[in-house]
Amino acid sequence: MAGHSKWANIQHRKGRQDEKRGKIWTRIIREITVAARAGGGDLSANPRLRLAVDKAKAANMPADRVKYNIDKATGNAEGVNYEEIRYEGYGIGGAAIMVDTMTDNRVRTVADVRHAFSKHGGNMGTEGSVAFQFKHCGQLVFAPGTNEDALMDAALEAGAEDVITDDDGAIEVLTDYADFEKVKAALEVAGFKPEIAEVTMRAENTIDLEGDDAARMQKLLDVLEDLDDVQAVYHNAAL
Repeated sequence: MAGHSKWANIQHRKGRQDEKRGKIWTRIIREITVAARAGGGDLSANPRLRLAVDKAKAANMPADRVKYNIDKATGNAEGVNYEEIRYEGYGIGGAAIMVDTMTDNRVRTVADVRHAFSKHGGNMGTEGSVAFQFKHCGQLVFAPGTNEDALMDAALEAGAEDVITDDDGAIEVLTDYADFEKVKAALEVAGFKPEIAEVTMRAENTIDLEGDDAARMQKLLDVLEDLDDVQAVYHNAAL
């Protein structure tokens, strides 16, 4: 199956995330806290916590800090209670945006998100207003030049739902979110290392933005991502 060109957008996003490394640990700690509180501290029985710990390792977070935050979330240490809230809205050119937050103060968080939308050319929507444009799934992205036939065979044998070759040669392997870890592990055993591997909200269709519109959209996304309570921002703009 063919797809649009995504490699440049993916590399751009990775670069901007690297620039914001200082906030990565805070977000990972919140994810560990919520995952451990919801599903317990046993990694073997809590897939969401395993993913959060994998992110911590990739971000070079010390193991003792990871353990401390798991203990804190499961009652072995006193901690803050976070709740997860998703906000939806529209950006430049009608692009769809979803903002996932973890907060201990929802009044503060909704005010911050609404202000970011309104100040930078977007509009905050109601629950469900754009969610239908995204699919909750596992996504593994491989660099242009990867052996497409071999990857497709390995991915489908591992239980992937789809393999998409983008216009620029990057290859996406999509999985049911529950099968993500199984497929990722099988592909790594087969010798395929993804550039990006995550459970995400993937846009079903994209809106192309160029020039000033692209710059304004990027500014809105940056402001949203920089909010203290924001964990992730998903959108369908191709910048």
